Amino acid sequence: MKTVTATHLARNLRRILDRLAVEGEGIVIERNRQQVARLLPGPGRQTALEVMADLYRTLPEGAAATWEADVRKGRWKGKRLDKGLRDPWPS
Repeated sequence: MKTVTATHLARNLRRILDRLAVEGEGIVIERNRQQVARLLPGPGRQTALEVMADLYRTLPEGAAATWEADVRKGRWKGKRLDKGLRDPWPS
């Protein structure tokens, strides 16, 4: 981790935050030669597909079939599902 003083951080916050986002490495902030805080990068961005990729592992067996059957019967906000499923983001 890189170290910066509190004064340097205050004077260069935008540049330091940009560096944090690009490099992805944490930054230690010191005041009077003592660590007072750490800045850590936030989670990276993901697409909806990446976020939902492991969802199937958390759902019980047959959950998708049950959901589809419920929607076809009109139990989902009063709407019905057309025959067959389609990709809402066709490539």
